[in-house]
Amino acid sequence: MATSELFPYSKTGGLADMVAGLAGALAQSGHEVRVVTPLYRGVRERFPELKPFDWHCELPMGSKRVAAGVWTTTSADGVLTYFVDASAYFGRPHLYQEDGHSYADNPERFIFFSKCVTHLARYLPWRPDVVHLHDWQVAMVPLLIRHQATHDHWVSPPRTCLTIHNLAYQGTCQREHFQLTNLPLEYFNADGPEFYGSFNPLKAGLHYADCLTTVSPSYAKEITTPEMGAGLDSVLRQRGTALSGILNGVDYAEWNTTRNPHLPHAYSADNLAGKAKNKAELQAALGLPVKPDVPLFASITRLAEQKGMTLLHDVLQTELEKPIQFVLLGEGDPGIEGLCTQLAQQHRDRVAVRIGYDNALAHRIEAGADFFLMPSKYEPCGLNQLYSLRYGTIPVVRATGGLKDSVVDIAQKPKTGTGVKFTDYTMANLAKAIQRAQSLYADKAKMAATVHRAMKADFSWQTSAGKYAKRFAALGADQILAATAVAN
Repeated sequence: MATSELFPYSKTGGLADMVAGLAGALAQSGHEVRVVTPLYRGVRERFPELKPFDWHCELPMGSKRVAAGVWTTTSADGVLTYFVDASAYFGRPHLYQEDGHSYADNPERFIFFSKCVTHLARYLPWRPDVVHLHDWQVAMVPLLIRHQATHDHWVSPPRTCLTIHNLAYQGTCQREHFQLTNLPLEYFNADGPEFYGSFNPLKAGLHYADCLTTVSPSYAKEITTPEMGAGLDSVLRQRGTALSGILNGVDYAEWNTTRNPHLPHAYSADNLAGKAKNKAELQAALGLPVKPDVPLFASITRLAEQKGMTLLHDVLQTELEKPIQFVLLGEGDPGIEGLCTQLAQQHRDRVAVRIGYDNALAHRIEAGADFFLMPSKYEPCGLNQLYSLRYGTIPVVRATGGLKDSVVDIAQKPKTGTGVKFTDYTMANLAKAIQRAQSLYADKAKMAATVHRAMKADFSWQTSAGKYAKRFAALGADQILAATAVAN
């Protein structure tokens, strides 16, 4: 697997969790899994168990050559990770951007990383059957492999699978960046990375990967439409038989309520006393009045329009006139950060906002809140609604992508419902959903039954990993065909 971020070493969102969870589940199922990711600043200091690996490369980048080394570590579940060490590209304060502005050389950084991934896949003594790529940062790898197989005597190259975590992020840049690939210009066409005269790495992957997946069945359908296809819907329709959606899973060893070092009080579906205590301590820690009978709503999110944060802000202006509390943890768009901070200042006794990301606090919020708000414009999969279910924190979500696939509306299915869903992206519909949640909270018996069902819902990675194994097997790799029985 190749990814630009990997939990616990680097993370800006769900991509890091997904790759770590899937890799671990596949390894536990009997597959041999290795992951390639950049060595970002501070990783070696925070994880001193990393060891230097006897591998060094010097790869062409246009007219120059760039060198890199590798460090490795092996996780408890047997996944070996290679960290590409190129400090000029990856030794920076952040992964992709600073002060709200993307690094200008991001295309160059991840073209180089893609070349390193390809180089490792070809020259390691250990040879992969499948190279699984994640998002635009490594979407050039299928084309690089294809070119070396057809023009550079790479015998029996691995098959490739590209997973789209969010189609909106494509890495599009000026066409001049294509020269950094050192590929013949003939590849720069409409059936490859050319996109209205620009260079689009993700588009190259959509054309050249042997199979395509995305992170929920509903999102796989949505992105083939002009409304949700971000300009690439026609390409995805052309690759229709190669595209499938597999819902992300949850690492329940990390996200659990009974053996969690981040939670002051353990609890379970059958004993919720600890959840009530976690709520009280969270309220106190964030400076909110400790009121057990007031519903506590929460969001842990990237502060972006995609996540529906402006819509949520506008709705809360009215809903906060009622006896509710709201907690937010996140960072992103400076304008949205300002709106959220202002909301907290206006409602000091009802709103607590923390700008940034704090993993321990994220667990405490999930455990202490009563409801989790995800009013996304679109959501390829979403992970926090899955975490919330396990933590007995009822999701209030817009029915899109993975939110639609993973949350069962209590109004539509009262006996199996696990959350509240709304469809149309409007203030009125979100307000109504929040009001439905308040009504649910007021009905103690119904609320308790919903919490119990939510905590019993199973979105373990083992189920999702088995589906990925079948996709890989369909690519025709003999060893994987033999191993699929283990995964099932």
